Amino acid sequence: MSDTILPQVKLLIAYDVLPGVQEAYYEFLVGELVPAAQHMGLYMREAWHTAFGDYPSRLAEFVAEDMATLQDVLDSEEWRRLEVRFRSFTTDYSIKVVRFKRGFQF
Repeated sequence: MSDTILPQVKLLIAYDVLPGVQEAYYEFLVGELVPAAQHMGLYMREAWHTAFGDYPSRLAEFVAEDMATLQDVLDSEEWRRLEVRFRSFTTDYSIKVVRFKRGFQF
């Protein structure tokens, strides 16, 4: 049996923060979502803000060691609960899974 290195994957979450909830959104993100994601095997790598153009204002990147880990997270009841709460602070919410590459991916 060989020691195969499985490719890392990214979970990209694009969204706009609803007006008037920025503080509650930020408290949820750093106080609940990021720690829970880390506990499940997803690690926030970067967060991007769009300053100009017709794109979502935020893009959060979470990295998993492999697709199986990411799929387990996405299938979990805890993630579904977190996602419902996260979406309550956002509009134009979308997720995308991509093979890991350094730098910005959309």
